[in-house]
Amino acid sequence: MNNDPLRGTVQMTEEGEISAADSDELAEAMLTSSRSVVRTCMQIRPSEHVLIVTDPHCSEVGQSLYEAAAEVTDRVLLMMMPPSHKKGAEPPDPVAELMRQQDVVLIATKSSLTHTRARRNASRENARIASMPGITSEILSKGGMTADYGAIKKEISGLNSLLRKRTLVRVRSSSGSDFTFTTGARWILEDNGICNRPGQITNLPTGKVFVLPKEGSANGKIVIDGSLDGELLDEPVTLLVEDGNVIEISGGSVSEDLISKMDSIRSSVKISQIEKVGTLAEFGFGMNPKSRLSGSQLEDQVVRGSSYIAIGDNSSLGGSSRVGYQIRGVMLKPTVELEDVDLVLEGKVTARKR
Repeated sequence: MNNDPLRGTVQMTEEGEISAADSDELAEAMLTSSRSVVRTCMQIRPSEHVLIVTDPHCSEVGQSLYEAAAEVTDRVLLMMMPPSHKKGAEPPDPVAELMRQQDVVLIATKSSLTHTRARRNASRENARIASMPGITSEILSKGGMTADYGAIKKEISGLNSLLRKRTLVRVRSSSGSDFTFTTGARWILEDNGICNRPGQITNLPTGKVFVLPKEGSANGKIVIDGSLDGELLDEPVTLLVEDGNVIEISGGSVSEDLISKMDSIRSSVKISQIEKVGTLAEFGFGMNPKSRLSGSQLEDQVVRGSSYIAIGDNSSLGGSSRVGYQIRGVMLKPTVELEDVDLVLEGKVTARKR
């Protein structure tokens, strides 16, 4: 018996009216991916308490996650955030308190709760957390969330022997990127979507390998031609980097907005951190074969064969830039060389010695 009031009826989407049959097909595809989140990514058990946090923007995804979790455990709650919730703000006290009391928290909201006090408190209480800021029905049903995360974990783990003891990275692209840096720490191989340990947190969709560039080591030209901070680009944005810092930005109105944003940050940080605002804070490349460039920052940076950079705060990776923000840009079809290893060749993950 079909008890879902949204199924079997005509619905509206941003593209217009969809049929009842299409609605059913979409709901089933979303539920299939939601089951993957519940059973593969989070590995939820029948005895565990689960909280789904959502908002009006992502409510269809939240409902689908609720249905999937309810198939595994009857200890599941769905909480709706107010539509007035602002980016960076703490969730309402009842939501924060419930997050702290759970074994698993799934967050499907327009704005990220990853960096909130409520999330940190929940992690300290050993909740496993998956955060999916800006996730859409499209991403859940057809995009990066449909990936085989068990396979992604296996492939990423297999890169360890190639990444160890090699430090010099060169990135080039047909769009004009050509820059180098040395790695300042080990490559992060845990961003694979599997979140099965107490206190662990992951973003979804995911599937990427990334590293902290050694501060002061990056030099060259970075051409962002995919998306910038989740905004699809009509024209590339070029960053010139010298001694680990962005010294020049060009490329139309988007670059002007970026310059304004960085100037605004400089005016608000401590004097000791002003020179850190343009730090090349992170570099990574995508491993998720199901992700597509969509204008969702999370999905864009895990597109298989793309690469991304972050500028700004690198403190979460052990760096000294503590400016309280990051701006992320995605490069399409790069070539990423790690000394004698080709990690990516013109947008294809190869991960092999020359």
